Amino acid sequence: MIVVATADFEVYHGVVNELRDRGTTFTTIESDAELPEQATVVVTDADNADAFADVPTIVADPDDPRRTVDRALAAVRGDGGRTVIGVDPGKKPGIAVLTGETIVATFQVPLGDAVDVIQREAAEAPSPVVRIGDGSRLESAKLVNELDTVQVELVDETGTTPYLGTGARGMGDVLAAVNIARLEGEVVDAREIEPTEGELQVIKDRSRERSEHNRAIDEVLARRVAAGDLTVDEALAEHRDDGDGSATPDDPDES
Repeated sequence: MIVVATADFEVYHGVVNELRDRGTTFTTIESDAELPEQATVVVTDADNADAFADVPTIVADPDDPRRTVDRALAAVRGDGGRTVIGVDPGKKPGIAVLTGETIVATFQVPLGDAVDVIQREAAEAPSPVVRIGDGSRLESAKLVNELDTVQVELVDETGTTPYLGTGARGMGDVLAAVNIARLEGEVVDAREIEPTEGELQVIKDRSRERSEHNRAIDEVLARRVAAGDLTVDEALAEHRDDGDGSATPDDPDES
């Protein structure tokens, strides 16, 4: 059982609320009180870091109670608590963080924010692994190539998206990320993808939709977007800066 032992109100408030939100069994004691026999992990503040020698001790970060509780739960589970981060790639990737078999956090964020979220979740975990689905080729390649501080595995994501019943709309990417996290993949350092003509056309069409003047970016810029070097908006800005306002060969509808 997790025991919260602190006189620091900020630590107490943050950790206790986080534990309650997760439905975790825990108890609280004064920082100088004797530990109950069933204690398996103690969460305390920096001033009492060395006060509990008999059980594993987690020193709470008052600014990050969720991370503190993640560490406490991992300590309760022992050696089976490796952190695995599953990612279902796409324009808004689903991200699932598992410690052992327990899902401790989920996210769905724009592609441009995904690497920061993944790196933050992996930062303090011992030997974390990130498992990325091999679908959405361009987006998965961008993630693989930018995640250079953590072990990455590329996973065959066939069959990982579950059937969504009534009321579950919008959860598919996150649930797929959970399934991806539970599948072993191939360790990779990089993923080189040559975009197809169809993928480049999709990027051009998207740029036309976002353009103020209904103009598509050219193939050179579309390839840079496909490689993750530019966003569509950044490519449009370069296109405006380099152009003269007239139609380009990639603008068949303009004259």
